[in-house]
Amino acid sequence: MGAKVNGEDGKSVNPSENGESRRDTSAPVGQNASVDVIEVAGTIKWFDAGKGFGFIVPDNGMADVLLHVTCLRRDGYQTAYEGARIVVEALNRPGGLQAFRIVSMDESTALHPSQMPAPRTHVVVEPTSGMVRLEVKWFNRIRGFGFLSAGEGTPDVFVHMETLRRFGITELRPGQFVLVRYGNGPKGLMVAEIRPDGWGEAPSSH
Repeated sequence: MGAKVNGEDGKSVNPSENGESRRDTSAPVGQNASVDVIEVAGTIKWFDAGKGFGFIVPDNGMADVLLHVTCLRRDGYQTAYEGARIVVEALNRPGGLQAFRIVSMDESTALHPSQMPAPRTHVVVEPTSGMVRLEVKWFNRIRGFGFLSAGEGTPDVFVHMETLRRFGITELRPGQFVLVRYGNGPKGLMVAEIRPDGWGEAPSSH
């Protein structure tokens, strides 16, 4: 005599009739890859063909992107001129962004070497000091020079962008410490050799 208790009458309630709509899987290139690849548009900051590398200043304010000559040549370019517009695909490496493919380069905005103003100085001084640790007082990469200090009451030591490039340093930030040897330049003390802080006190064997 049991009345049938039909607690489930076959009616299923779906919160969404469409279920899970398929999402567009067009994620940015590299997001689902083991290496993080991003497209960067920017301007050539400088490129030294002799050293075989240079840097791109991205339009979006990200850190500078390393541009190596092998990347240029692989995509049919011999060099890169300062001021040229460039679009690259870059790898996000532990040391920072590095271009690995040139998407496009527009040299119409570039400054060719013959058009570039003469640098403030190419003077190379003989070091008269030992290796000392100095603080960056200020540095302006657009003007291409800056000053280092050993502290209050000591004369500033001039440092030129060309000297930085010669020792593989791209820029300096106020408050940063560096190891230098300096000598007497035309207008006072001037950096002859510069190394990252922590590089060591021993002179370079190169």
